[in-house]
Amino acid sequence: MNTTSKNVLNGYAFYLAEKGLLDEKIALHALQQVSKDKISYIQYLLKQKLLTESQVAKSTSEYFGLPLCDVSAFSQEFMPEEYLSMPLVKKRQGLPLMKQNGLLYIAITDPMIENLHEIRFLTGLDTRLLVTETSKLDQVIDSLLNRLILSEISGSKEEPIGNITVNTYKEDATDLAAYDVDSAPVVNYVNRVLLDAIDKGASDIHFEHYEDTYRIRFRQNGILYPVNSPPLKLANYLLARIKIISDMDITEHRIPQDGRFKLILSKKKSIDFRVSVCPTLFGEKVVLRILDPTHTFQGLEHLGMDTTQKDHLSSALVRSQGMVLVTGPTGSGKTVTLYSCLHYLNSPEKNISTVEDPVEIPLQGINQVNVNLKTGLTFATALRAFLRQDPDIIMVGEIRDLETAEIAIKASQTGHLVLSTLHTNSAPETLVRLVSMGVEPYNLANSLKIIIAQRLVRILCESCKKIEDVPNTLLVQEGFKEEELGTFKVYSPVGCDHCKGGYQGRIGIFEVMPISEKMSHLIMKDGDVAAITALAKKEGVINLRQSGLTKIKQGITSLGELNRVFK
Repeated sequence: MNTTSKNVLNGYAFYLAEKGLLDEKIALHALQQVSKDKISYIQYLLKQKLLTESQVAKSTSEYFGLPLCDVSAFSQEFMPEEYLSMPLVKKRQGLPLMKQNGLLYIAITDPMIENLHEIRFLTGLDTRLLVTETSKLDQVIDSLLNRLILSEISGSKEEPIGNITVNTYKEDATDLAAYDVDSAPVVNYVNRVLLDAIDKGASDIHFEHYEDTYRIRFRQNGILYPVNSPPLKLANYLLARIKIISDMDITEHRIPQDGRFKLILSKKKSIDFRVSVCPTLFGEKVVLRILDPTHTFQGLEHLGMDTTQKDHLSSALVRSQGMVLVTGPTGSGKTVTLYSCLHYLNSPEKNISTVEDPVEIPLQGINQVNVNLKTGLTFATALRAFLRQDPDIIMVGEIRDLETAEIAIKASQTGHLVLSTLHTNSAPETLVRLVSMGVEPYNLANSLKIIIAQRLVRILCESCKKIEDVPNTLLVQEGFKEEELGTFKVYSPVGCDHCKGGYQGRIGIFEVMPISEKMSHLIMKDGDVAAITALAKKEGVINLRQSGLTKIKQGITSLGELNRVFK
């Protein structure tokens, strides 16, 4: 960045401080961060949600002396499509609105972005800049590109999908970060959806085909939200594109298919996508699971456990043998907990092997095996192979049957630390479930070291959460103790520009039950759920509901969210 640009940037930061939009220290800290992260100042303000989009647009317009415009009010019919291939549009930083009397009017979000001066060279026209809000600019660009996709498809004599380069997970990864608008509209549309989902922190993307409509939804913080959906005419083209990059059979529409691909964001960061296609009444539904390593390796201290629970887990993980079980329904965060444990254990001195269905995230230094039922590679088969390869730590994706359970327990009794998951609602129920599978109680008593049951709750947005007036009688009914009433405040979600429906992110609530000597004796006596629960409570184990109530007292989540999870 040259001296002039730095002076302009510094002046803008101080302008925001003078206007009272930002604290001066925050404004200056942001200057340091953008230099370090190599992003624009305005991008940083929006990404960190220090200001709203309208505040940024208004202050930018005033400081730089540029008109403020609502880009959605301009007619798309008059927008010059011949300039949509400019880098400015590709990077979603600006949009040509109209060409008049040798002037090209362009809506932008950031007058400080690089290469603005190149527009005159590229177009041969003088430019006039107008400032608009980022989300409105994105919406108009989406709409324009949808129209272009339909136009190209209807005007093409050949099937455009067949000309798309195939790049699967097994081959060279596809660099989708820099896509070209005018080269392949269908490819660009899919790429843009993927990038938008990552930017919004989504965990899954749903492509759904109905009789008269086509819908795309992102799962954010565990809840599905619709996004701008394309016309129904694009359904088969988008489906084919996803099947191609996922190494699926694009001619098969009668049976479910699974695949995966890798998306490269930069030289240092790539994200894997796991893809599932399933035939429905009016077409095939596609679900993409976003496997972002930065969300998986959180560290034990960031999972949401309290100090006692984390200490119990750490003590179990440093043992040379035994079994650690993580339980909960689908979508409760078991995979993140297991991968965080593996990350904690991973070192050059240890031989760690995992068998998963499928492998979620490739881990450097860990031997990972994908279950393949077609070839006979089951959990049990892989476990037997592991035991002949001098393992220290084994992770089994899920204990589904007696054979897998028995081999895993045998491994945990013969000098190996075994980690696995099970679908049960609570820690005590896990023991009863394993016994009902056919596992002998004395084997459980001798092998199990700790059982962790968990759920995920959404975190309240710090910018907009408000105190909720809840009657004491209702708080007692919800599980709070009378003696603690008045010592904490209950918050509820509101919703603002900084969050999604009043929440930002999710955190775990846990029931961590170490297997003590008394618990082992009770297991060998074939104790039922009630007896195991009573002993766990006596030994200080807090259940999932109590863990959630603690998060409410800490102002992390709301009573409504806790009840949603446990309804």
